This record gives sequence, C-alpha cells and structure tokens, in this order.
Amino acid sequence: MIVMTSSHLTHIAEPAGVAPAAHYTHVVTGTGRLVQVSGQVALDEQGRVVGDGDAAAQARQVFANLDRCLAAAGAGFADVVKLTIFVTDIGYLPAIREAREAYLDPARLPASSAMQVVALFRPELLIEIEALAVVAD
Repeated sequence: MIVMTSSHLTHIAEPAGVAPAAHYTHVVTGTGRLVQVSGQVALDEQGRVVGDGDAAAQARQVFANLDRCLAAAGAGFADVVKLTIFVTDIGYLPAIREAREAYLDPARLPASSAMQVVALFRPELLIEIEALAVVAD
C-alpha cells in the first residue's frame, strides 16, 4: 500500500487488493474544514461561454473557475480531496488532465470520478467539474 501524508491530508494511492490508479488517488482523508464547490463550467465572469466547441479551452476555464472558488473559501488545489467530472464526451478526459496539470501536484492527486452525461445545462458546454476540499484548521 502506498500512503503519502502531508499536513492535514493523507493520500492512499494503492489500497491493498485494489488495482493501481493512473490518474487519481483511490483514497484521500483529512481533518479540517470542509469546502464544497458546486460544478463549474466554462463561463467567464460575465456568464459568456469560453471555448465554444473546444474541450481544451473549456477545461482551462473550468479549472480557473474552480481555483477562484476555492480561493474564495480560503482553500487551494492542495486541499482538494475529490473531483467529480461530468463530460458530454468521455474523449475530453485528456484535455481535462492537461488543464489539471497546471493546478494539481501529480504525486498527490485527489480521488476522482468521471462520467459521460447526455448534456449539461447549456448545449454549448462540454465539461462540468465539482470539487470537495478539506482545509486545515
């Protein structure tokens, strides 16, 4: 079992009896204040879609929005314990992973779930991501 601990979070990358994960951590636990960020999409501060039809551009905007929301709660990506990713095409995951690299330490990835959905709340949106963070007391 691979366990990494830093500050208030513990990442268990390979629990006994579970196949290794390539792009996420199986278990992240921590102590502190819980921060739940609603699903973020590729809208700018005026509510305009960024990157219409471009998954990479939308992924960058989504992570920028997540970063702003986390900061508003006194958190950062180092505090994120879980991401839930909704995509209208599972083929967008490489673009999401690329955008994620600018924000997350690849050695301490959060737990993560990804699912393909029929649609998001506006047809031009391709990606929605919500985050769960735990901030040290």
